[in-house]
Amino acid sequence: QLQLVESGGGLVQPGGSLRLSCAASGFTLDSYVIGWFRQAPGKEREGVSCISSSDNSTYYANSVKGRFTISRDNAKNTVYLQMNSLKPEDTAVYYCAAGAAGVAGPYDYWGQGTQVTVSS
Repeated sequence: QLQLVESGGGLVQPGGSLRLSCAASGFTLDSYVIGWFRQAPGKEREGVSCISSSDNSTYYANSVKGRFTISRDNAKNTVYLQMNSLKPEDTAVYYCAAGAAGVAGPYDYWGQGTQVTVSS
C-alpha cells in the first residue's frame, strides 16, 4: 500500500520552531517531487515548499522564505520541513504530497495532514 504519513505538528508559541516529517511506505521518495502544502480554516490550500527529485532544488512560498527549510533523508525515506520563527498566520493543517511530474504537479499521493497551531 502506497502511503504518506505526516508527523511533528502541534501547538507552539509565536517565534517557536517545529519540524514536520513526511514518511513514505510502499514506494521510495527519492524519485518523486515532494511538496508541502497547508490549509487554514476558511482558506484555500496553498503550496508552502517543494523539493525536486532530479537535483534536490528547493522552492518556497514568499510567506515562508527564510523561515522554513525542506530537506530529504533518502536513507529514512523521509522528507522534512523545518519551520522556524513561526507566526500565528502559519496555523494550518500541513500536508505532504509526492508527484512523479515536475514541481508544478500534479501530485499523485497525499498524506492525511498534521495540525500546526501557533498561538500564545
